[in-house]
This record gives sequence, C-alpha cells and structure tokens, in this order.
Amino acid sequence: MLTRRHIRVKVLQSVYAYNQRVNPDIDSQEKFLLHSIDQMLDLYLLLLQFLVSLQEQADNYLLISQKKHLATASEKNPSRTFVDNKLIRLIGNNTIFKDVINKKKLDYWALDGEYVNIIFKELRQQQWYDFYLSKKETTFKEDQEFVLKVFKEIIAPNEKLYDYLEDKRLTWVDDFPIVNTAIVKMLDKLNEKNAATLLVPNLYKNEEDREYALQLFRKVILNEDKLNAQIEGKTPNWDQERIADVDLIILKMGIAEFLYFPSIPVRATINEYLEVSKEYSTPKSSIFVNGILDKIVKEFEEEGKLNKIGRGLQ
Repeated sequence: MLTRRHIRVKVLQSVYAYNQRVNPDIDSQEKFLLHSIDQMLDLYLLLLQFLVSLQEQADNYLLISQKKHLATASEKNPSRTFVDNKLIRLIGNNTIFKDVINKKKLDYWALDGEYVNIIFKELRQQQWYDFYLSKKETTFKEDQEFVLKVFKEIIAPNEKLYDYLEDKRLTWVDDFPIVNTAIVKMLDKLNEKNAATLLVPNLYKNEEDREYALQLFRKVILNEDKLNAQIEGKTPNWDQERIADVDLIILKMGIAEFLYFPSIPVRATINEYLEVSKEYSTPKSSIFVNGILDKIVKEFEEEGKLNKIGRGLQ
C-alpha cells in the first residue's frame, strides 16, 4: 500500500518531531515512526468500514420510513439500489476484511454513528443520489462508479469527519490525503476475483521498504553534523538558521540518500523530494530544494562521492 514517497513523508515527520523534543531519544522516535506507519492501515480499513456502515444506515432508514404511520407510496416501496450496492456488499461480506476489523477493534461507527448520519444526510441531498436510486437494476460497474463518487465528493472532503479522525489519532491528520488516494485507486480496481488481496493489503511492498524507512531515519539523525556540513556554503543568501526547518530536513534526507542508498537513482531522489517539498513546505521550497540538491550532486560527482549501483545509476 505504501509507496516510497509515503515512507519519505513519514520519516520527514519523525525527524521533525525528534528535533523538536527537549530530550530526544532515537529508539523511542524510531518506534513511533513504525507505529505511525502502521496506523495508516488502520485508517484505510476504518474508512472502508465507513462505506459498509453507510449502507447499513441506508437500510435502517428504509425500514424506519416504511413503518411511518403516514408513509408515502415511495416510502412504502423504497428503492433498494444503494442498500444492495454490489461493491459495498463485496467489502462488507469479505471474511478477511471482517476478521481484521474485529481483530483491530476498528468498528468505531457502531459507537460513533452520528458521523455516518451526517454523511448519509448529505448524500440524500444530492441529485445524483436520487438519479442512482431511480435505477431499477445496476451493473457492478455502475455501483462501483457510484461508490467512487460518494467517497470522493462526500466522504473525503467532509470536515466533521476529518475533525473526528484528528481527535481519534493525531497522526491520521497527515495520513488522510494519502489514504484517501489509496482507497480510490483500490475501489477502482476492486472485483470479486481480487477482493481477498486488495481489501486488506500489505502495508509495505516488501521487507526492503520497511528497512528503508528505519535506515533513512537513522542515517539522517546519526549523521546530522556531516549532512549539515554538506549544506554549508551552498546557500549564499541564507544561513542555516534562516532555512525553514522542513526544508532543512528535506535537504538532509536527500543528501543521505545520495551517500548511503546506492540503489536509489539520484534523479529519483531529487524528484521525490521536490514533490514532498511542494506538499509539506512553502510555495518556493521546491525551487530552493532543487537548486541545492543539484549543486550537491555535481560536487559529489566531481569528488567521486556518489556510489550508485545497478538501477541507481543516473
């Protein structure tokens, strides 16, 4: 589920947190880094469970409507198109998914159902929801497109849900956009044949990625003086005290990859940190980061410090 960029962002956050502590402890921060990454999967599963709870809420709404003393004709014979949505049924009925939700105790919506009510109320106000309900029969593809629209336009942008998740676990604030993107990609690919593997993905692509997260964090922390020395003199109009904290960490992470990760291409490192700086620092940071890293790469090449192998060659 995680890409190397996601891992870089998590390491960036952990290095920043480490630097802010009065008495920083590298072992404790390393454990927090891994815990923070693990929690991304919890958020992913929780948001999928939200779709299941939303469908259950729709089913309850139909039952209540039918029992009204003065129920209208449409309330007596309501559309079950959403209640029978094949994609959400596929998620909710998957035994692997249900087992993980129970094991991790992630069925928050049973207790915090008001947030499901908020989303369901907003959904009922949409004209495209009424249009979807008007269909007597739907294909799996139509159900899939509808769920994607619900997630992208109703669930993901909802500020109250965002605030709720922030209160639950602080690390989820930064994870929310990343996890939302992962869910949209997964929902677009999901079908009966691949549900078992897609619904509960491996957090890391492989063990190498987990080790990469730990090594990158430690290389930046343990080689701080050496990395700072590489930046000295490369910013003629800025001393290090005036460089934004996030920009400085991004530069150190980039230099650490140049020096200590021979299998990662130089250009891949630069491109990745440009994107990270665009999202997590100031508007002009990417230009600044690009200029400094390019300058350092040229210097390393001239001094023979770059030791790239295999696909790590430029």
